Amino acid sequence: MSDAFSNLGAFPSTRMRRLRSGSSIRRMVAESGLSASDLIWPVFVKEGTGREAIASMPGVFRLGLDALGEAAHRAQALGIPAMALFPATALELKTADGREALNAEGLIPRAIAALKSAAPEVLAVADAALDPYTTHGQDGVLDSRGEVANDETVEILVRQSLVLAAAGADIVAPSDMMDGRVGAIRRGLEGAGFSRVKIMSYAAKYASAFYGPFRDAVGSAAALGGGGKRSYQMDPSNLREAVREMALDLAEGADMLLVKPGMPYLDVVREASRLFPAPVFAYQVSGEYAMLRFAADAGCLDLRACVLESLLAFKRAGARGVLTYFAPQA
Repeated sequence: MSDAFSNLGAFPSTRMRRLRSGSSIRRMVAESGLSASDLIWPVFVKEGTGREAIASMPGVFRLGLDALGEAAHRAQALGIPAMALFPATALELKTADGREALNAEGLIPRAIAALKSAAPEVLAVADAALDPYTTHGQDGVLDSRGEVANDETVEILVRQSLVLAAAGADIVAPSDMMDGRVGAIRRGLEGAGFSRVKIMSYAAKYASAFYGPFRDAVGSAAALGGGGKRSYQMDPSNLREAVREMALDLAEGADMLLVKPGMPYLDVVREASRLFPAPVFAYQVSGEYAMLRFAADAGCLDLRACVLESLLAFKRAGARGVLTYFAPQA
């Protein structure tokens, strides 16, 4: 043994490269794995038929109900267990109070029906929030000072969640970050006989700059204008606050926790998975998708390799699953 290794008593008895020497041994000792069952596919839904391209998210489309049915059938065939539905609400249906969110014949209730008809085994995850339905683009109703009114918004979210449950949603996913909304939604669901409907809480949703393409896709970017959501979404500098938010949501009746965005917040995913017994999910958001896709389109990276590596990173951090626009390709 050379002098360079004289103080490393384990060498050569211990050679770490032995467990990396071939693909079979690497698979056998892999600490984390990725499968179709780990993926949730977020999709944007529009009125009418066919598909509509989203310029800021190449390869992602707003889907009419016919195209949504085809996508659901594809998801079921691929083994993807769930699809998360987000509406591109027509401008004429948007109001200051977001009342279209309570329309039992609205776009998302009909989308849930289309999904379940085409692919009964695919779970329908329905977003509970008002931003796709408000003229101002905020996630709730505004008070006289122009600020989002927490308790009044929670009352509407409960009613929205009941509409979604009645339409056949398997999972209601409140993404608004209002205080107390998980408990109120859980009480509402239980009282209305929807005890089997699960709640996936956006427990740690940060006021992130990575949401831009999503807001383009649902049509809330123009409405929001220069207004931000920092008065209710989390400060990107905080981790312990996220832990507190998640603990509160579990105590209020959440079945699953979600961290959003994903890759810049792997430390939050790790801490949540370490501290809480409930399943923790991560959302690989639109900005993350766009960065990978545009970089690949420019020839800067291998899209397939980078997508799979990024998804595996979520699993390594402790996420039970990932919401990703790459789900069908992955």
